[in-house]
Amino acid sequence: MAWEIDTTHSHVNFAVKHMMFSTVRGKFKVFSGKLNIDEQNPANSWVEAEADAASVDTNEPNRDNHLRSGDFFDVETFPTFTFKSTSVEKNGDGYKVAGDLTIHGVTKPVVFDAEYLGQGKNPWGLTVAGLSATTKIRRSEFGLNYNAALEAGGVLVGDEVKIELDLETINKD
Repeated sequence: MAWEIDTTHSHVNFAVKHMMFSTVRGKFKVFSGKLNIDEQNPANSWVEAEADAASVDTNEPNRDNHLRSGDFFDVETFPTFTFKSTSVEKNGDGYKVAGDLTIHGVTKPVVFDAEYLGQGKNPWGLTVAGLSATTKIRRSEFGLNYNAALEAGGVLVGDEVKIELDLETINKD
Protein backbone atom coordinates (compact mmCIF):
# COMPACT_ATOMS: atom_id res chain seq x y z
CA MET A 1 0.00 0.00 0.00
CA ALA A 2 1.24 3.48 -0.87
CA TRP A 3 1.50 6.02 1.96
CA GLU A 4 2.62 9.62 2.38
CA ILE A 5 3.95 11.19 5.59
CA ASP A 6 1.41 13.50 7.24
CA THR A 7 3.80 16.19 8.41
CA THR A 8 1.23 17.84 10.69
CA HIS A 9 1.13 14.69 12.84
CA SER A 10 4.76 13.57 12.53
CA HIS A 11 8.13 14.45 14.02
CA VAL A 12 11.75 14.15 12.86
CA ASN A 13 13.90 14.61 15.97
CA PHE A 14 17.53 14.27 16.94
CA ALA A 15 19.58 14.30 20.13
CA VAL A 16 23.30 14.90 20.66
CA LYS A 17 25.50 15.29 23.75
CA HIS A 18 26.57 18.84 24.65
CA MET A 19 29.72 19.35 26.75
CA MET A 20 29.89 15.57 27.28
CA PHE A 21 27.18 15.48 29.95
CA SER A 22 23.93 17.09 28.79
CA THR A 23 21.74 16.41 25.78
CA VAL A 24 20.54 18.91 23.20
CA ARG A 25 17.42 17.90 21.31
CA GLY A 26 16.18 19.31 18.06
CA LYS A 27 13.88 18.67 15.16
CA PHE A 28 13.39 19.46 11.52
CA LYS A 29 10.18 21.36 10.89
CA VAL A 30 10.05 20.80 7.10
CA PHE A 31 10.19 17.23 5.79
CA SER A 32 8.31 14.90 3.45
CA GLY A 33 8.26 11.30 2.43
CA LYS A 34 6.44 8.42 0.86
CA LEU A 35 6.50 4.75 1.56
CA ASN A 36 5.09 1.42 0.54
CA ILE A 37 4.04 -1.00 3.27
CA ASP A 38 3.57 -4.67 2.39
CA GLU A 39 2.61 -6.37 5.65
CA GLN A 40 2.54 -9.81 4.03
CA ASN A 41 5.98 -9.46 2.45
CA PRO A 42 8.06 -6.75 4.17
CA ALA A 43 10.83 -7.14 1.56
CA ASN A 44 8.48 -5.36 -0.87
CA SER A 45 8.24 -2.36 1.46
CA TRP A 46 10.28 0.81 0.93
CA VAL A 47 10.61 4.41 2.06
CA GLU A 48 11.97 7.65 0.56
CA ALA A 49 12.14 10.80 2.67
CA GLU A 50 13.84 14.16 2.90
CA ALA A 51 14.23 16.95 5.41
CA ASP A 52 14.99 20.61 4.79
CA ALA A 53 18.28 21.22 6.61
CA ALA A 54 17.47 24.92 7.09
CA SER A 55 14.33 24.00 9.06
CA VAL A 56 16.43 22.79 12.02
CA ASP A 57 14.96 23.91 15.35
CA THR A 58 16.68 23.38 18.70
CA ASN A 59 14.68 26.09 20.45
CA GLU A 60 17.73 28.38 20.42
CA PRO A 61 17.97 30.70 17.37
CA ASN A 62 21.72 31.34 17.70
CA ARG A 63 22.48 27.61 17.83
CA ASP A 64 20.11 26.96 14.90
CA ASN A 65 21.90 29.61 12.82
CA HIS A 66 25.25 28.02 13.70
CA LEU A 67 23.91 24.59 12.65
CA ARG A 68 22.83 26.08 9.29
CA SER A 69 26.31 27.56 8.72
CA GLY A 70 29.35 26.06 7.01
CA ASP A 71 30.55 24.78 10.41
CA PHE A 72 27.76 22.18 10.33
CA PHE A 73 25.03 21.65 7.71
CA ASP A 74 26.10 24.32 5.19
CA VAL A 75 22.49 24.64 4.03
CA GLU A 76 23.42 26.92 1.13
CA THR A 77 25.39 24.06 -0.46
CA PHE A 78 23.51 21.05 1.00
CA PRO A 79 19.87 22.10 1.48
CA THR A 80 18.37 18.66 2.15
CA PHE A 81 18.97 15.44 4.03
CA THR A 82 17.63 12.35 2.25
CA PHE A 83 16.95 8.73 3.08
CA LYS A 84 16.16 5.96 0.61
CA SER A 85 15.64 2.45 1.88
CA THR A 86 17.47 -0.49 0.36
CA SER A 87 15.75 -3.25 2.37
CA VAL A 88 13.03 -3.85 4.93
CA GLU A 89 12.94 -7.01 6.98
CA LYS A 90 10.94 -8.31 9.91
CA ASN A 91 12.89 -8.38 13.17
CA GLY A 92 10.94 -9.89 16.06
CA ASP A 93 7.99 -7.57 16.72
CA GLY A 94 9.58 -4.78 14.68
CA TYR A 95 11.47 -4.18 11.48
CA LYS A 96 14.98 -3.33 10.32
CA VAL A 97 14.88 -0.65 7.62
CA ALA A 98 18.26 -0.35 5.92
CA GLY A 99 19.03 2.42 3.50
CA ASP A 100 21.20 5.26 2.31
CA LEU A 101 21.22 8.44 4.40
CA THR A 102 22.67 11.57 2.79
CA ILE A 103 23.72 14.46 5.01
CA HIS A 104 26.06 17.29 4.02
CA GLY A 105 26.57 15.68 0.60
CA VAL A 106 27.83 12.41 2.12
CA THR A 107 25.86 9.18 1.70
CA LYS A 108 26.27 6.34 4.20
CA PRO A 109 24.30 3.17 4.91
CA VAL A 110 22.22 3.22 8.10
CA VAL A 111 19.73 0.86 9.70
CA PHE A 112 16.62 2.10 11.49
CA ASP A 113 14.91 -0.01 14.13
CA ALA A 114 11.28 0.50 13.17
CA GLU A 115 7.92 -0.30 14.65
CA TYR A 116 4.67 -0.43 12.71
CA LEU A 117 2.02 0.82 15.15
CA GLY A 118 -1.10 -0.05 13.19
CA GLN A 119 -3.68 1.76 11.13
CA GLY A 120 -7.27 2.99 11.13
CA LYS A 121 -9.67 5.61 9.79
CA ASN A 122 -9.26 9.18 10.99
CA PRO A 123 -12.29 11.45 11.62
CA TRP A 124 -12.17 12.63 7.98
CA GLY A 125 -12.45 9.12 6.56
CA LEU A 126 -8.80 8.74 5.54
CA THR A 127 -6.86 5.60 6.38
CA VAL A 128 -3.79 6.49 8.44
CA ALA A 129 -0.96 4.41 9.89
CA GLY A 130 1.57 5.05 12.62
CA LEU A 131 5.25 4.18 12.59
CA SER A 132 8.27 4.97 14.71
CA ALA A 133 11.96 4.45 13.97
CA THR A 134 15.30 5.17 15.59
CA THR A 135 18.94 4.99 14.61
CA LYS A 136 22.27 6.35 15.73
CA ILE A 137 24.89 7.88 13.45
CA ARG A 138 28.30 9.43 13.87
CA ARG A 139 28.13 12.97 12.53
CA SER A 140 31.85 12.87 11.69
CA GLU A 141 31.14 10.15 9.10
CA PHE A 142 29.02 12.74 7.25
CA GLY A 143 31.70 15.42 7.27
CA LEU A 144 30.19 17.28 10.24
CA ASN A 145 33.45 17.74 12.12
CA TYR A 146 33.09 21.10 13.87
CA ASN A 147 33.95 20.94 17.56
CA ALA A 148 35.73 22.78 20.34
CA ALA A 149 37.91 21.30 23.07
CA LEU A 150 36.77 21.93 26.63
CA GLU A 151 39.15 23.22 29.26
CA ALA A 152 38.25 20.34 31.59
CA GLY A 153 38.70 17.78 28.81
CA GLY A 154 36.35 16.41 26.22
CA VAL A 155 34.58 18.29 23.47
CA LEU A 156 31.66 20.67 23.08
CA VAL A 157 29.52 18.54 20.72
CA GLY A 158 29.24 14.75 20.82
CA ASP A 159 29.87 12.70 17.70
CA GLU A 160 26.97 10.29 18.18
CA VAL A 161 23.56 11.57 17.07
CA LYS A 162 20.35 9.74 17.85
CA ILE A 163 17.63 10.15 15.21
CA GLU A 164 14.03 9.52 16.25
CA LEU A 165 11.06 9.44 13.87
CA ASP A 166 7.42 9.43 14.90
CA LEU A 167 5.31 9.27 11.78
CA GLU A 168 1.66 9.30 10.88
CA THR A 169 1.09 8.39 7.26
CA ILE A 170 -1.92 8.73 4.97
CA ASN A 171 -2.89 5.97 2.57
CA LYS A 172 -2.69 7.09 -1.07
CA ASP A 173 -4.17 3.97 -2.75
